[in-house]
Amino acid sequence: MAEPAPARTAAVDPATPVRQWAEAVPAQAVPAQAVRAQTAGIGVAAARAGGVRAGRACVGTVGVGTVGVGRVCVGGVLLDPLTEAEVVARVTAALERGTGGHVVTPNVDICRAAARDPSLRALIDTAELAVADGMPLVWASRLLGRPLPQRVTGADLIWSLTGAAAARGLPVYLIGGPPGVAEAARDALCGRHPGLVVAGVHAPPYGFETNAAALAEVRGRLVAARPSLVFVGLGFPRQDRLIAELRADLPGAWFVGCGAAIAFAAGSVRRAPGWMGDHGLEWLYRLISEPQRLARRYLVHDLPFAIRLLSGALIRRALGPRSKG
Repeated sequence: MAEPAPARTAAVDPATPVRQWAEAVPAQAVPAQAVRAQTAGIGVAAARAGGVRAGRACVGTVGVGTVGVGRVCVGGVLLDPLTEAEVVARVTAALERGTGGHVVTPNVDICRAAARDPSLRALIDTAELAVADGMPLVWASRLLGRPLPQRVTGADLIWSLTGAAAARGLPVYLIGGPPGVAEAARDALCGRHPGLVVAGVHAPPYGFETNAAALAEVRGRLVAARPSLVFVGLGFPRQDRLIAELRADLPGAWFVGCGAAIAFAAGSVRRAPGWMGDHGLEWLYRLISEPQRLARRYLVHDLPFAIRLLSGALIRRALGPRSKG
């Protein structure tokens, strides 16, 4: 597909105007400097990477509790108790200050992977913002009396953050998806957020990150575009490892690991109805849509993990303060 002139986009207007979102939440600086890693779970590599969020590390397969200042440990990872509006406000405030960052959106599958691999947990903990993309994580936090306010997904943030970017004239960039999908996503965003500047799109071939020349092309195109906001839809952990590679090249930009959000925005993959997502059933919709690809992931791996997570939270709630410490 021939790429049209740089698109000025319009994304789906959320129920609350983006400007109102940004003004409703006081701008708060998000720690961006490295903090001493306090457990082996975060590790030396994470401390060197910069951006480790302050507070006691969160370890354990089904850990749920309070750590650091205002952060919550759920499913073995640290999560920020923020609404989608608050994420938009923090990112836009940081961009206006010239400060970059990384948004990661853990779900049950990501928490399960991080529980088995400390390097993946470190990848999450080094992100400036980590918000729950999964209702089981929200439910578990509520059972423990330190609720995450809502589920915040990459599929929603791609619309709300590009809306904020359009309002401020900030260029965005899309990485991921099969050929033509990122272009279709760009066009869809353009159709709903008048004024959005799309600085570029790129669908690198599978496995490009292991090829020095292909990785250099991704880096070169991104740096030449100079975006303020970059959506990387390659799936965890590939997208977040790439973000870690690229952040130093654009220190003032924000990167969002958004999974299938680009494909959802393009319409090449259908998203579950809102009521299913609100009731923790989006996984079922996707399983029905792609049973061969997702059956093992959801039924063999993620469902047992979610059951352990919620049952552990129920037990700790029943035991009360004696279980916390």
